[in-house]
Amino acid sequence: MVMLAEKLRKIYENSGADALYIECDFLRRYLTDFYSTDGYVVLDDTGCKFVADPRYFEAAEKRLKGTAVEVVAGAYPQAMELIAGKKTLGIPFPFTDAASYERLKKSFTLTDCMPALKEAMLYKSEEELGRIQRACDIAEEAFLDLLPALKEGMTESDAAALLEYNMRKRGASGTSFETICAFGAHGSVPHYETGNAKLRFGDPVLIDFGCKVDGYCSDITRTFLFGDDNSHGDFKNIYNVVLEAHRLVKEKLVAGMTGKEGDAIARDHLKEHGLDKYFTHSLGHGIGLQIHEYPLLSPRAEQKLDDGMVFSDEPGVYIAGVLGIRIEDSMYMKNGKTHSFMSKTQKNLLVL
Repeated sequence: MVMLAEKLRKIYENSGADALYIECDFLRRYLTDFYSTDGYVVLDDTGCKFVADPRYFEAAEKRLKGTAVEVVAGAYPQAMELIAGKKTLGIPFPFTDAASYERLKKSFTLTDCMPALKEAMLYKSEEELGRIQRACDIAEEAFLDLLPALKEGMTESDAAALLEYNMRKRGASGTSFETICAFGAHGSVPHYETGNAKLRFGDPVLIDFGCKVDGYCSDITRTFLFGDDNSHGDFKNIYNVVLEAHRLVKEKLVAGMTGKEGDAIARDHLKEHGLDKYFTHSLGHGIGLQIHEYPLLSPRAEQKLDDGMVFSDEPGVYIAGVLGIRIEDSMYMKNGKTHSFMSKTQKNLLVL
C-alpha cells in the first residue's frame, strides 16, 4: 500500500496538473492494479479514486480495500463531479480519443500527463518483475509442452492454438499478442500472420509468442528445425551469427548505455558477417502491461537504460522467400547488468 501511494504521489506531482483524469484501460490498471473494461480514475492532491459502475463495483471494492485507491460507485457523471472546479487537467494525450479531448477542453486547460506516467512505467517494481517472470515461465513451459506434440501435417494455426492452450492451462490470462507461428520460408516475414501452411519434415519453424499474468506480458521467439534434411547449411550458419548477436547484447549491454548503443551491439555483429541489411527491425522494446512499452532499443533511441527496466533482446535475419531467424528473450536490468527472464528453453539450434 505504501509503495502504491508513493508511486501515485510522484506521478501526480510530476504531471504538473491539478488532477489527472484517466479513461484508458491499461493506464487505469497501472494506477489501481485493478482490471476493468470501463471506468475512470481521478488522481489529485487528495488521493486516487476509481469510479466503477455496478459491473465492477463489488469486485473493485474487494480487491482495493485497504489500498491507496478509493472506489467510488458511479460512471461518467460521478467522475466529472470529482474533477469539477479543477483548472488544469492532466490526460494521456496518446491514449485519449478526439471526442473526449474536445469535450474536456471546454471546461479545463488540458495538459499531457503521459510523460509522468511513462517515467513511472519505465521502472518496474519487484512485484511487477515477479509477474513478468511468471509470464515468462509459463510461456517457456508451454513451449516445451508443444515440442513433442508437433507432427508432420499439422498447420501453423494448429500449433499456435495448442501453444496458447498450454499457456492458459498453466495459468495465463491470455496472450500478450497474436501468436506468430511460421513454417518454412514464411519466417522471412517478421510479423507473419499465422496461417494454414502444413508442417513438413526439414522445415524451419519460427514461433513468436507470449502470455499475460496479472496483466503483465512476456515475449519470446524461438526458431528451430523440424527434423534435419541436410539442406540447411546456410540456415545453420546464419542461426549461429544471430545467436551470437543475441548473446553479445546480454554480455555487453550495461546501465547508462542508450537504446541506440544496445541496438548497435547486435547490428554491428551482424554487419561483420554481411547480414545487417537483413535485420529489418529494432533490437528491442519495453515490456510491461503492454507488449510494446518504453524503453526502446533502436538506431534512434537516446533513452539511457537503467536498473528496473524491462525490454526484449531480439536480433533477427530475414531473407525474403528464403528464411527467417529470430531469437528473443524478455530481459531486465539489475545491478547495472542485463539479465534474461528466460532460463527453461535452449537457444542453441534445436533440431526435433
